[in-house]
Amino acid sequence: MKILFATTNPAKIKRYYEKLKKNNIDLITIKDLGIKLKVDENGKNAIENAYLKAKAYYDETGMTTIGMDNNLFIEGIPDDKQPGTYVRRVNGKELTDDEMIEYYTNLVKQYGGKLIAKWVYGMVIYNGKEAKEYSWSKNNFYLVDTPTKKKNPGYPLDSMSISPTCNKYFVDLTQEDRDKDKRNYNEDDVVQFIINNI
Repeated sequence: MKILFATTNPAKIKRYYEKLKKNNIDLITIKDLGIKLKVDENGKNAIENAYLKAKAYYDETGMTTIGMDNNLFIEGIPDDKQPGTYVRRVNGKELTDDEMIEYYTNLVKQYGGKLIAKWVYGMVIYNGKEAKEYSWSKNNFYLVDTPTKKKNPGYPLDSMSISPTCNKYFVDLTQEDRDKDKRNYNEDDVVQFIINNI
């Protein structure tokens, strides 16, 4: 079965592709279909933005679609600097991976060099009739002002995020580290949500 993932982020696709393939689900992307569609992600949270993406791409293709969004919250910085739903969009500009690393490195440096942060994720599967929603979070990791040179395309902040459990940058975590470092998030639960709702 083919299901569309409404993302151009290679890291999001890579995270779920193999596990879904093992369950006879072919995850295809908008790039595979040669579609370019700009979705106005003006939702108040990750679920609302995920829904906007899933519905827009379903309307364009007629295919059951997964939309996903993530919001970032950082302790110790003022509300007007909180990324929230605008992790990649700063002052009206969409940042590249390198620009994100530079911007967040400077932000963390400004507030002490090491800050506690949390990701909140939202996923919506839309089939034209109903939307199924799932939300989870990755809590209490550190954002630091010294990024590693290693990069995870699509998830640039993995180069400056450190797991307190393993004391490693996210980009350096092995699968064994990830299993130890669940922090309220289990990738298999997300995969199961997709399998159960398509």
